[in-house]
Formats: sequence, C-alpha cells, structure tokens
Amino acid sequence: MRHGDKINNLGRTASHRKALLNNLATQLIAHKRIVTTLAKAKSLRTFIEPLITKAKDNTTHQRRVVFSYLQDKEAVTELFGTIAEKVAGRPGGYTRIIKLGTRVGDNAETALIELVDFNDVYGKGKGEVKEAAGKRTRRAGGKKKGAKAEAGEAAEAAVEETPATEAPKKEKKEKKAAE
Repeated sequence: MRHGDKINNLGRTASHRKALLNNLATQLIAHKRIVTTLAKAKSLRTFIEPLITKAKDNTTHQRRVVFSYLQDKEAVTELFGTIAEKVAGRPGGYTRIIKLGTRVGDNAETALIELVDFNDVYGKGKGEVKEAAGKRTRRAGGKKKGAKAEAGEAAEAAVEETPATEAPKKEKKEKKAAE
C-alpha cells in the first residue's frame, strides 16, 4: 500500500531520479522551456519552484543551497541573475505545463514545461488586450444603437467599394435583371 506516498518515483532509484531532475532543471533554466513527458514535467515543477523562490533572496547561503541541488555554476548564475529579476514580483507559480499529446514511438504523454515570465506569446500585451476588449458579458444584445448604425454604414461603404474583379460580375447581374 502507498498511503501518503506522494512522490512519483518515475521508475528510477533515488540517485537516478535526483540526477534526472538536476539535468532537467538545468536545461529548463538554460533554455526557459523544454519538452518532456507529463510525469517528468510534474515532478520537475515540484523540484524547481522552491529553487526559484530561493533565488529571489540573493545571499551566499541561498546560492550554496541551490548549488547543492543543481551542481552547475552557469545554471545557478542564470537563476540568480536574469530569472530572479523577472520573477521578483511573482508570489509563486513560476512554471507552466502545456500538454502536447502523445509521443509516436511509445505513446507517452508529452508536455512543454516553461518559465511563465519568459513566454512572449502570453506575457506581452496582456494589459492592452484587456483594455481594448472592455467588459465582456455572456448576455446577448447590449450594443449601443450608435454602434449598430456605424456598423451598418461601414457595411454599405464596403459594398460600394467593390474590387475590380467583382465589378464585371455585378454588371452582368444588373444586365440580367434588366432583361
């Protein structure tokens, strides 16, 4: 029975699992996103998030603690440098896991794990989109009468300004209607 046993052993011994998570964490710090299996990504999240929290406090003691986990000077420097600067205001949740589907060879579930603050797609322009969209509701209607009138005028203007390729078609339809 495995009552209360919350660790995912990943089918490895303790030393092999520790080495695997060290390597995955080092690569995640270096590349900011990696593709791996879903089980490894979930284990990596629990491994690296406390290290990122320690990196926010840039002291010699915290550097030594993190180095005892990672065993890579470049990764520790990157973690305490650029990554700690970006996540300084974030109270947690430094990583994001996105499921990618199954792998062709062994049908394993794959996932992309990435550092949230280093994603250009979700991070930038987020505030601008919210301001432009305004308040959204699920109710129908709700548009102002002026907006409907403006939309109708824009549609009429678009019909009047037909491209050159559509003009001959329009003339043929008018001739047939006249006959």
